[in-house]
Amino acid sequence: MRRIVMINWISLDGLFAGPNGEIDWIIRDPEVDKALHEPRAGEASSVGSDTMLLGNITYTMFENSWPQIAKDPNAPEELHKLADEVIGMTKLVFSRTRNEVPWENSKLFHSNLVEEVEKLKRGKGTDIIVFGSGTIVQQLTNAGLIDEYLIAITPVMLGKGKPLFADVKRLNLRLLETRTFRSGNVLLRYELAS
Repeated sequence: MRRIVMINWISLDGLFAGPNGEIDWIIRDPEVDKALHEPRAGEASSVGSDTMLLGNITYTMFENSWPQIAKDPNAPEELHKLADEVIGMTKLVFSRTRNEVPWENSKLFHSNLVEEVEKLKRGKGTDIIVFGSGTIVQQLTNAGLIDEYLIAITPVMLGKGKPLFADVKRLNLRLLETRTFRSGNVLLRYELAS
């Protein structure tokens, strides 16, 4: 059975994007990027997955940024590695408004998110990663379908913006890992508590 793993950056006050969707407040740190994508036991890929699940906004942002990062000779090595992995992954895009997903390895869904993810989890394959995509994170959290939460907290308070866990039901989690970095970023890894 496949697992759903959410990977997101948030501000100290729990926001994953500014009021207009901006993410320029994230304190980038190659050590955090490396830690976010280290293989765990038994996983071949550094992200442990060959599939990601995205909403329309995150898909558009990724489609417009990762190919450029992959070609940027000044980008750090860890970011190049991540860009290559993201580009090569299967991208499952859930959108009610988009009619096509032209980026390579992308598949568009207009169907019920929860039902489709339940089917995907029952299938064979690697973990499915959810990056960004706040609305999708909220729906999957409320449906109890996210198996692991990997959260990088950056030492910034935005005051206004988009909360990652808006409108979610209570959910008990178990802490698996905490890592701190010189940049002030903190990485937390949780799983559903039994």
